[in-house]
Amino acid sequence: MEPSATRAIAAPSALQERVPWSAWLAGLSVLFLVLYGPILESLILNWWKDPNYGHGFLVPVFAGYVFWKQRERLAKISLKPSNFGFLVMVAAIALLLLGSLGAELFTSRFSMLVLVAGCVLFLGGRRFLRAIMFPLGFLILMIPIPTIIYNQITFPLQLLASRFATFWLQLINVPVLREGNLIILPNYTLEVVDACSGIRSLMTLITLAIAYGYLTERRLWVRWLLVILMVPIAIVSNAIRIMGAGLLTFHYGPSMAEGFFHEFSGWVIFVAALILMFICHWALRKIPFGKESQANG
Repeated sequence: MEPSATRAIAAPSALQERVPWSAWLAGLSVLFLVLYGPILESLILNWWKDPNYGHGFLVPVFAGYVFWKQRERLAKISLKPSNFGFLVMVAAIALLLLGSLGAELFTSRFSMLVLVAGCVLFLGGRRFLRAIMFPLGFLILMIPIPTIIYNQITFPLQLLASRFATFWLQLINVPVLREGNLIILPNYTLEVVDACSGIRSLMTLITLAIAYGYLTERRLWVRWLLVILMVPIAIVSNAIRIMGAGLLTFHYGPSMAEGFFHEFSGWVIFVAALILMFICHWALRKIPFGKESQANG
């Protein structure tokens, strides 16, 4: 007699043969909206209200562009539905329940991508899933990282930026002391808070570096190196911003550390970081060695 586990997997296969592919797609789309409507709403509100994740709006747009760019190649892939996709969908729903019970938003949101992967595998097969792995994986960047990890990253970044800024201010003979994330000037005390840790620019720069590398670079090692370089670039550029705020505050008063000048300096430094990314890519292109790797599209 056939084992129950095998029968459970075989059942979807029989249904796949009787139900049209378009009907499966419509049914699974409705299931997705029913399960994840509230989660999608909260995710979009997160992008809108939290500046750290404002880049989330661009992530699905870019993923959709990559998918559209690959449409001709995807159309040539023969669909070979895999029953294993059904189990992946079940696992996604289990993750959703686990995240909901534990009030862990990242788990619930991540389960969306697992469910999409399961649907693709169930309807299209392994080869089709592999073909769209980059745009599907890129969507992870639209999901805010777990709070516990966020807190573990931001405070060391605050301290690092404070150290760099204090050191550079001392080099140009600005009297300054540092206590943790506090930069003490004669006329004002700058506090390097979470928003000034550089996590915002770091996450956005990494997202842009992945997208930029995919579109412009054939060598995988160069793509990876560009992403890795975003970490020191984001840290150093943020420290320069804080140093500049300290220098202007020392010479022109506390108003230079807040308001318009504070926001404007953030944009200036971010653009400078992007320019550094382009310069790094230009330099890496001059390196003749390295295994060539065909781009995904």
